[in-house]
Amino acid sequence: MMEREIEMEIKGIEPDIVTVTTYSPTVEQTDSTPLITASGYKINPKNPKKQRIIAVSRDLKRKYKFGKKVRITGIGKLSGTYTVRDVMNKRYRKRVDILIGEDDIQTSFRKAKLYAVIK
Repeated sequence: MMEREIEMEIKGIEPDIVTVTTYSPTVEQTDSTPLITASGYKINPKNPKKQRIIAVSRDLKRKYKFGKKVRITGIGKLSGTYTVRDVMNKRYRKRVDILIGEDDIQTSFRKAKLYAVIK
């Protein structure tokens, strides 16, 4: 689905404007258990990107609880629907981390739009 179509589909829902970064399931970027998220979800080490998992900063945690589906726009090929399964370090605010594989290129986007998916 193209980004413009996604924007039109979620019209009327107020987004949170966030910085989006990426992370890999490694000890250097997570904690001593990189294949288990804060929610207890077990990450598939062969293709973590395929699972469409995000971590949210603690200020967003009340609104975007574990298991919540969200839509992120404004980040090119990474735009789409993700599931909240992890939480970020307390030093971050208004931020989302997208889980990618160790061999994928790390990236960062400012002013991305984060929407709660309503079912």
